[in-house]
Amino acid sequence: MPKINKNANILSLIDNTPSSLMKAVAANVRSRRLGRNWTQKLLAAKAGIPLSTYRLFESKGEISLRSLAMLSIILDETENLSNLFSKPEYQSIDELMDSNASYERQRGRKK
Repeated sequence: MPKINKNANILSLIDNTPSSLMKAVAANVRSRRLGRNWTQKLLAAKAGIPLSTYRLFESKGEISLRSLAMLSIILDETENLSNLFSKPEYQSIDELMDSNASYERQRGRKK
């Protein structure tokens, strides 16, 4: 029986952890950079971010939203970033009706 680390975070047991998502985004940016045959230094300079910030991003996926936005501009991916949390497009009237049924209030009320 394998030994289980009791201190392990439950998120490490799920595929979509924040860390895995951040690393996936970094891998996609790296792929775009390599597809253009750009060095890390060149992309960082074009985006106006420090090279050390970009290197940390590629290795660990950690970056500020502002720096990620700068990268998306340089890599012509602004539409993908701006649509990240946009309203969903419905494929059928049933999907629309289901979404209206689960509508949540935008503001809370003190009780």
